Amino acid sequence: MSTPPERGHDRSEPSLSAIVGERRQLINLAYRLLGSLTEAEDAVQEAYSRWYAMSGRQQQAVESPGAWLTTVAGRICLDLLGSARVRRERYVGQWIPEPLPDRTEWVSGSAGGDGADPADRVTLNESVSMAFLVVLESMTPAERVAFVLHDVFRYPFTEIAGIVGRTPGACRQLASSGRRRIGAAQASAVPTAGQAGLVRHFKEAWEARDIEALVGLLDPHATMIADGGGLVSSVLRPVEGSENIAQYLIHIAGRAPGLTLLERTVNGQPGLVAQHSGVTVTVAAFGLDGDRITRIWAIRNPEKLRPWNGTGQT
Repeated sequence: MSTPPERGHDRSEPSLSAIVGERRQLINLAYRLLGSLTEAEDAVQEAYSRWYAMSGRQQQAVESPGAWLTTVAGRICLDLLGSARVRRERYVGQWIPEPLPDRTEWVSGSAGGDGADPADRVTLNESVSMAFLVVLESMTPAERVAFVLHDVFRYPFTEIAGIVGRTPGACRQLASSGRRRIGAAQASAVPTAGQAGLVRHFKEAWEARDIEALVGLLDPHATMIADGGGLVSSVLRPVEGSENIAQYLIHIAGRAPGLTLLERTVNGQPGLVAQHSGVTVTVAAFGLDGDRITRIWAIRNPEKLRPWNGTGQT
């Protein structure tokens, strides 16, 4: 039987450090579950609020604070995913996950409430690429939580069951279903250098308004989706086919004189950023298959571009 802690800070300081140290892992998890850094930070903040709302005795009774926080954050995300589906049905145009810059390109001043850049807390690997996040959007909330927790973060199904509210066997089936969705959507792997080169050629062709070159870089059945959220002008439906996409891009270039295109890392992959008068107005992520571009995700919603412009959270 453990004895109550003595007055002072001998035992509280290490405990506090351990609790705060879980934040990065929780942000990583919540962003992959929600596809929004803003919502991820809110979910994690709510989990911490629930922890600190407990009495000291209740906190001491928790065998693993990290596991407790993960469970609570996971349940919060699960609830948010359910309500997000309703909100996104009312969303103006197409909804695309919030794009993240590389930590070296993060605009200072855009951090969250704890004073550290959120980009420094999100590990940019293949499980956070735009293509991966878009497939996650096609999963049911329970599938997404079970798959991400098990396949990405390696949590056992016994722990996932407590978060999702299903049996371990049911969680195993949910994760397997999510895995099939990912497998069906995977394109052939393209080395990073090849990705960067393809995106660079695309940028140069767009700048030159070379429609033939653009068509040659795009898969004949390529799709472009734009997300303006009803806050800025944007195509509301997917643009399909290489020629239609190329013509649309040339049209946009003609309507936006002074637009500057920059090669940037978007969710850990080569992408493009369009700036006007120094302000980022579009972030483009790409899906590639071999030597062709198959998907373009163009995020124009200014609320999703805050990390790129240093406007922070409201």
